[in-house]
Amino acid sequence: MSLRVFILAGEPSGDRLGAALMRGLKELAPGVTFEGVGGSQMQAEGLRSQFPMEELSVMGIAEVLPKYFDLKRRIQETADAVVALRPDVMISIDSPDFSLRVAKLVKDASDIRTVHYVAPSVWAWRPGRAAKMAKVIDHVLALLPFEPPYMEAAGMECDFVGHPVVAEPKATEAEIADFRAAHDLGDAPVLLALPGSRRSEVGRLADVFGTALQQFHASHPDHRIVVPAAAHVAPLVREKLADWPAGCLVLDPAAYTTAEFAAHKRAAFATAGLALAASGTVSLELAAARTPMVIAYRFNWLTWQIMKRMALIDTVTLVNLVSETRVVPECLGPDCTADKIATQLDAVFAAPEAQFDAMRLTMQRVGEGGDAPGVRAARAVLDRLPG
Repeated sequence: MSLRVFILAGEPSGDRLGAALMRGLKELAPGVTFEGVGGSQMQAEGLRSQFPMEELSVMGIAEVLPKYFDLKRRIQETADAVVALRPDVMISIDSPDFSLRVAKLVKDASDIRTVHYVAPSVWAWRPGRAAKMAKVIDHVLALLPFEPPYMEAAGMECDFVGHPVVAEPKATEAEIADFRAAHDLGDAPVLLALPGSRRSEVGRLADVFGTALQQFHASHPDHRIVVPAAAHVAPLVREKLADWPAGCLVLDPAAYTTAEFAAHKRAAFATAGLALAASGTVSLELAAARTPMVIAYRFNWLTWQIMKRMALIDTVTLVNLVSETRVVPECLGPDCTADKIATQLDAVFAAPEAQFDAMRLTMQRVGEGGDAPGVRAARAVLDRLPG
């Protein structure tokens, strides 16, 4: 009898994880069949989505309220489909507002095994989420090596399966040469500026990034600043460049094919000797490229006050957390000022070596050099299935 899997994702990052997991399952369990909800990448692996995944990619409060009843209906429809199919396992991927509500309805109506891919960051804040999740989830697939004990303490099985960044292709020497030639960079040193992938992030960070970069550029005028932008924020990034150093290069996905943009972005990360980035998983992308970095982020006043009181960690940068060091400087909240950012950029530029060991250790710990995370995740799912 073939393995039957119901798999669901609610946003593009989950679609990528789901597609890699599906490939792994097909490799390890030939004949596996899939039902569920997913985007174009999961559909390319053989999923017929119950409805367009894009209906679920609206999880901010302002966006959710107008679509509340539609989303509630989709949650119920999805749970009903799982119970009717009675798969060997239901795998939900991230998007907890959707995924865990579906899992609760499924558990209320059946004993179907539930797996959730991407552990909540209970090590950072709101640790009670793990106990709530354990009521509806049997098994968690974790991206970070220190997460399993938190999930297991709450009563769930958990396997570290590696972070997807380790499976991303690395820039070739030819790609780097083509990138430099295409943008007339010559042998100039490159500084990456990464002010976020959301409009709200770019809006909060672009001005302070620009002023900090002006200060850095004044003493390092040979540097070229490259800004790889997400498609939906690229126009806003261009608007904000008026007060940035002259000659900034914006990499806009709209100007390239998907493959061309991916190659240019890889090359930009690989050739850069320094980066200023918004807080987020981009720190792992920079670590994979061995690009020294400064992390900065601005929050609104209320968010910052709540975070200060609820945070369980003293750093938000994954390189610092995974390597158990604090070598990546952070300018967060009230410390996110142009003067402080520029000072940290100067310090990292003068002594980048301090970060190289931490980046190397981080990538080793998140799975670099081992099996692809999708295969590891598939193996973990299969190994934990009841006899």
